[in-house]
Amino acid sequence: MLKQELRLGSMSKRKASRSPECVHRPAKAERLTTNASTPSTSSRPPFSHTTLSYPSTKPSQPVKPVPFQQPTGLLTFSYTSQRVLEFTDSALRYYVDPPPGADLRYGYERWIKRPEERTRLDGLLRAVERVMQRADASTGPGSGAKWLRDIAVVTWRGIMTKILTAPYEDRDRFELNAMYVNGTLYMEEHLSDARLREKEDLAPKQRLQTYYGYSFESWCTSSSPGIPERLDGHPVGWGGDVDTNVQWCSVIKTKLGDSRLVVGGEVDCVRERFNGKMDTFVELKTSMSIRNAGDEARFEKKLLKFYMQSFLLGVPEIVVGFRTPAGRLTTTQTFKTIQIPRLVRGKPGAWDPQVCFSWGQEFLTTLNSILSAPAEAAKDGDNDGSEASSEPEAQVWRIVFVPGEGVKVSLLDEAGVRDVEGGDERVGILPRWYYDRIADKDPGPPSSVDTSSVPPPTTNVTLPSATTSSFQGWHI
Repeated sequence: MLKQELRLGSMSKRKASRSPECVHRPAKAERLTTNASTPSTSSRPPFSHTTLSYPSTKPSQPVKPVPFQQPTGLLTFSYTSQRVLEFTDSALRYYVDPPPGADLRYGYERWIKRPEERTRLDGLLRAVERVMQRADASTGPGSGAKWLRDIAVVTWRGIMTKILTAPYEDRDRFELNAMYVNGTLYMEEHLSDARLREKEDLAPKQRLQTYYGYSFESWCTSSSPGIPERLDGHPVGWGGDVDTNVQWCSVIKTKLGDSRLVVGGEVDCVRERFNGKMDTFVELKTSMSIRNAGDEARFEKKLLKFYMQSFLLGVPEIVVGFRTPAGRLTTTQTFKTIQIPRLVRGKPGAWDPQVCFSWGQEFLTTLNSILSAPAEAAKDGDNDGSEASSEPEAQVWRIVFVPGEGVKVSLLDEAGVRDVEGGDERVGILPRWYYDRIADKDPGPPSSVDTSSVPPPTTNVTLPSATTSSFQGWHI
């Protein structure tokens, strides 16, 4: 049985392997099918869909590891309590040890929960725009656009986590919306109105368990390095009432196989200091205390998403708070992200990160080939000469991930695109201001952005070359 304090804790002290290890997977079967249905009566090209099945997760034969480049930080930004995006570190928090036996129910009635809403890329796109502006300022006009053309994917960390771990997902179906514009693939999660209501109207027990994770973050963070908070009217160590509007986010560039990715995601806190690098990032998680073999197996399964979330964003350390069913903290344990796969390797039902990365590379390559194909000409009489029908970049695709089966990719019709846009000033999933900029409709920055106030690059906003031939991989 897995020991929370000894066996797992000892893993963080082992020296990480410096060479990729052989992994196993069965030989590829033919997994790609394409179907065409009745042509749409709108100005969209004929509707079609492609299905890609998941690889087997049972070890069988060696497979060449897919390289994953060590993430490079581009910049950080904060969301305030009013949900205003600022290119500052105002929401940055520092890790502190939580008090023994901390009550994770504390402050529940004062929880400010951000309403469930469509998960847009807008904040991440503001960051991409800022990187482009700095490139233009440092190396000349057009440098930012050139940098972006070398980026294959722009998306949130949570979406990449779901994509990569999909072969092992056995419960939750999820959907994405995607667009391909000027050589870059953009993906957002698709949440229907019914799904948003479901997420908003959680059962009381589930809502409380969700809060436990946020409460643990408050107990583990402070506004000052190494000094627990002492707030009037609250227990020592309480970092402040939970407001999920407030977030500190990091944007990184990395590479999976041949695909360069720009990924953004929330970072819970840093240990001791932040100098623009990711080596002090800390991810905070909670889990039920391990009491038996069943609990151990469930925790080891959860470790896949713990690992992938942190690995993608370059977070080197995960602190897990183990709790009782009633929300009382029993112990904490630190895991080195790079060493987590070793904890499950060789066990029955163990997950393999190389299966995830190999699948991720195959998925992105296939999706890129589908979405980048020239749009078919609409049938005579269907094309009204509108801009939407003549711009393949404006096409929106729905990607549906079905547990245990695979992925279905289909082109949305006009009604589907309007639903995605939701009445906002958008072109598909992209805000109009961003689409016009990257589609070369607006050679300059949007009028809403004051480029005169953009400071010169610092250590946390350097712009690495997207075409460099050097490569640093994370060995897993």
